[in-house]
Amino acid sequence: MAMADVTVRGAGIFGLSVAWACARRGARVQVIDPAGPGAGASGGIVGALAPHVPENWNDKKAFQLASLLMAENYWAEVAEASGLSPGYARTGRLQPLDPGGTALAAARGAAAEALWQGHARWRVGRASEFDHPPRSAEGLVIHDTLTARLHPARACAALATALIAKGAVIREEGLDAGRTLWATGAADLLALNASHSRQVGTPVKGQAALMDLALPDHPQIFAAGVHIVPHEDGTTAIGSTTERDYDGLGIDALLDDVVAAARRAWPPLKEARIIRRWAGLRPRTRSRAPMLGAHPLHPGQFIANGGFKIGFGMAPKVGEVMADLLLEGIDCIPAGFRPEASL
Repeated sequence: MAMADVTVRGAGIFGLSVAWACARRGARVQVIDPAGPGAGASGGIVGALAPHVPENWNDKKAFQLASLLMAENYWAEVAEASGLSPGYARTGRLQPLDPGGTALAAARGAAAEALWQGHARWRVGRASEFDHPPRSAEGLVIHDTLTARLHPARACAALATALIAKGAVIREEGLDAGRTLWATGAADLLALNASHSRQVGTPVKGQAALMDLALPDHPQIFAAGVHIVPHEDGTTAIGSTTERDYDGLGIDALLDDVVAAARRAWPPLKEARIIRRWAGLRPRTRSRAPMLGAHPLHPGQFIANGGFKIGFGMAPKVGEVMADLLLEGIDCIPAGFRPEASL
């Protein structure tokens, strides 16, 4: 490969999405990651692309909406270029309505009509309208049609293969060339913490389980604080824990508690068997928003970090705005996403 125009350090979802956006524009791209694509938090199994609640609108929610609306065409193009399925489908989501929550849910539904620009709905319906609804004290559920799903590890594999098809290089080590972007997740947040007087971000451990339940076209369930995501391959993912204090990446009883809560919330899981358990460290910035822009530790270089629980949902838009910045010097990054928001 000739000298790269763009070097991306980190082959998680943010790194791969920026690399893909640059490669699609004709840039020569190299991606460097000692562990390979999707080796960290991005190699997970849950993949809930769920929107923020449609109220208290801000730049973060608007950015996420734009990205979620880009997702169908985005992942279809990746699938075509790679020949691999990322497992994407906009299947929607069901949530049991909390007792007494009808008025609030209706207000949010009205807000969604305006804020989601007619692209999706958020409404209250009877649980009996749906096959296999979650348990609900009043027999009511919130149904949104914006939520989508994918399989994170397979999505990373598809992006990596698509990049290679575009002429990009993915390697375990190498020297910077051209514009350099750091998308190294938890490791980079720890380096930022070490150089600042207060915490810039933190790795948050998450544990998840994969079940042998096949309902591939069913809406996601969000109940008892747990995401339940039926995948196209005949499995259903359950996740996840949120652990700021942890000792390593072992699987423990906290995951059993999450699985038990999911089984109580959604009857089809009652007899389902766990076929895989997973744990990883998700990078969360102090502001809880993605960190995009000039890298605070590497002059002249850039950062894309802090995907935490919404990285895959944000990825299509993150890739585009960072490609704008890296290749054309166009800065469209929301103020709340800039590194200084977390420093």
